[in-house]
Amino acid sequence: MTSLESLLLTRGAYVVYALLVGVGLFVLVDDDSLVKKILGLNLFQTGVFLFFIAAAFRVGGQAPLLTGDGPYANPLPHVLVLTAIVVGVSVTAVALALVVRIYDEHGTVDESEIREARS
Repeated sequence: MTSLESLLLTRGAYVVYALLVGVGLFVLVDDDSLVKKILGLNLFQTGVFLFFIAAAFRVGGQAPLLTGDGPYANPLPHVLVLTAIVVGVSVTAVALALVVRIYDEHGTVDESEIREARS
């Protein structure tokens, strides 16, 4: 087994996290379409959520109850990710509403065309 195969088998979630964050950041920075920028932001957020969940995973971990022994999984990162998902959906909804208003005002969602029209 090569080192790359070993990395993908043991730390596959971190590889997916890095890909999601990288692609999301690239789309967010590179593309001129405001809708694609929002999609890039969502990809970036999903990568961060995956990182928190993967970092909180414990092999053999169980809920921290008063009975039982063994390694316990910390529930705090999962709760934070659930809260962040709700906030992310709200931010996406507000951003898309702003894009609709910008489209009504300028007739385009292309950032460079909007800059030209404003100057």
